Amino acid sequence: MLLRIFLRLFARLSSGPRGCEMAILINKGTRVLIQGITGRVGSFQTQIMTEYGTKVVAGVTPGKGGTEIFGIPVYDLVEEAVANHTIDAVFCFVPARLAKDAAIEVISSGISFLVITAEGIPDWDMLEVVNYADIKGTTVLGPDTPGLISPGKCKLGVHPHALFMEGPVGILSRSGSLSYEGGRVLTANGIGQSTVVGIGGGPIWGLSQQSVLKMFQDDPETKVVVLLGEVGGTMEHETAVFIEKHMTKPVIALIVGRMAPAGSQMGHAGAIIEGAEGTAESKIAALKKAGALIARSSLEIPELIKRIGV
Repeated sequence: MLLRIFLRLFARLSSGPRGCEMAILINKGTRVLIQGITGRVGSFQTQIMTEYGTKVVAGVTPGKGGTEIFGIPVYDLVEEAVANHTIDAVFCFVPARLAKDAAIEVISSGISFLVITAEGIPDWDMLEVVNYADIKGTTVLGPDTPGLISPGKCKLGVHPHALFMEGPVGILSRSGSLSYEGGRVLTANGIGQSTVVGIGGGPIWGLSQQSVLKMFQDDPETKVVVLLGEVGGTMEHETAVFIEKHMTKPVIALIVGRMAPAGSQMGHAGAIIEGAEGTAESKIAALKKAGALIARSSLEIPELIKRIGV
């Protein structure tokens, strides 16, 4: 049993959503379903995403089937939407207490990519979701994620799109606000982004830093990767091993929280400093040893990119 679980988790490091071309993960042709589309947050963000150009083809809200919102048909069940539309990705605005059932419904319908934005989902629920997704071949981003944006192509999340522009830099962040700041600084310096991905706050994740880095490594549009990490956990240490072994593209890393004391929590459940490996300095040292260029602040990132020659 443990061997089977390990092999499924290892396979996730090299897997992406199937059935659609990628910038990474999303592109101009991605056809999207919104779970919770008629709710206050879901409807607000759906309108912004469609105005940006995201192809939202259907929505699901139990009890609202047969209605429309912004000209988008609403269904009671995901399986009804799948029967009437080709769907490549789902953005789930369902509250935490219902998120597991909503995710299982998506995965059971064979949709290849699911973004879960809710925070506070019980760890056991997320373990069930991630394990089922591994079995069925669905890529899960989240929970507690702002989603992702491929500037000029598609926005599947809550990123303020005015902060981003199309270009060759991939951004990978554990924090939504860090990804916004990274995009803002790059755009202000005339440096565009290929895709900006927020993996979420954990402590149980779908996509990891390593799996997204693998996608950026394989993406011809991405020439350099910016890794935005934070204190707590060991993910960046594991990512450093991956960078040293597998990344040929330049990686620029910024780890925030250098002054945080042990035992403190920096916003996310996955950002609690416990042990030496959870500190910013230990992560910076590991990433530097692996060959990543280290930025001490977001303002240093554009200068490092220009130094690389991208």
